[in-house]
Amino acid sequence: MRLALIVVLALLLAACDQNMDVQPKYSEYSRAPLFRGSVLRLPPANTVARDDLEWERAVTTKPALSAELLGRGQQRFAIFCLPCHGAGGDGDGIIVHRGMPRPTSYHVDRLVTADDQHFFDAITNGYGAMYSYAARILPQDRWAIVAYIRALQLSRRASIEDVPPDERAKLRVQP
Repeated sequence: MRLALIVVLALLLAACDQNMDVQPKYSEYSRAPLFRGSVLRLPPANTVARDDLEWERAVTTKPALSAELLGRGQQRFAIFCLPCHGAGGDGDGIIVHRGMPRPTSYHVDRLVTADDQHFFDAITNGYGAMYSYAARILPQDRWAIVAYIRALQLSRRASIEDVPPDERAKLRVQP
């Protein structure tokens, strides 16, 4: 019994000095003699990170125009774009009244003729004084905002001939 107790105590004491609190490791940017350089290693050739393909598809594939997409775009526009660009996209948001630079109106010819990718890239990377929203707005929501911007532009330049004939008759009725 006494021998068993001594063996157990010896094992416990031997385990106490294993340096478990401070284990050898490399920090991210330190030099590692084993790798002959930095600890950070390049991934093997032809590897794809998890979810990269779905992310790339969401960034490059513009969704089909629908009422749901425009509704989502309007909601996201109101959250992220309206403070600077204003409700109509004229560049008269609240920040202008607080002394910030006035953003360009979406209704100038340069932006009306710009392709959708221009707006998507501006949201993603920022443009001029506008900072990047890549970390704040998901790619599918960026496409929804682009669709809503296009709806704002179309609403400003639309004529009665752009309305379908059956809907046109409803507009001409006097209340």
